[in-house]
Amino acid sequence: MSFPQIRMEATLAKLAISVTRAQLQMTQPPAEVTIEQPKPEMVMNVTPGRLTIDQSQAWADMDLKHIFRRIEEAAQEGYESWLAYLATTSQQGDELMKIENGGDVLAYQAQINSEDPPLEFNVGFVPSPFSVKIHYEPAQLMIDWNINKPLIDIKARPPIIDYKPGKVSIDMAQHNSLRIDVVT
Repeated sequence: MSFPQIRMEATLAKLAISVTRAQLQMTQPPAEVTIEQPKPEMVMNVTPGRLTIDQSQAWADMDLKHIFRRIEEAAQEGYESWLAYLATTSQQGDELMKIENGGDVLAYQAQINSEDPPLEFNVGFVPSPFSVKIHYEPAQLMIDWNINKPLIDIKARPPIIDYKPGKVSIDMAQHNSLRIDVVT
């Protein structure tokens, strides 16, 4: 005996997917940069050296003196001679006051007053050593720098972006179906 049979035939649905890719283009223009460096400024101050030579003592040792110095020395010498005369006169007066003590005071004073003082002689150098005075002040150099900072100017440019979005399309490539047959 044969039984009827049911036959089923199914077809599955199929999707069709189409993709359009996104496109991105980026360009970066270079930035504009300007750099300027001002020159530094240098300021120099120089104090010149100074040499001082004082040879007045050397000239005086050679008896080539200025008139003011000669006058001053003559005045000093006169004052000292006057003081020496006062001391000698006072001493001789005291000796004469004491004449009663004996001794030949008058003859002694006459001998001293009539003789010149003994001459002194010594070896000397004309001009005397180290009579020329030398003084030196060295020069001074002062340097000052004015350093200027660089002038930097930057103009940034934004990037150029071109974007085309992508697209996804979904379609039915095949619909699903179900076929049922009865076979006897």
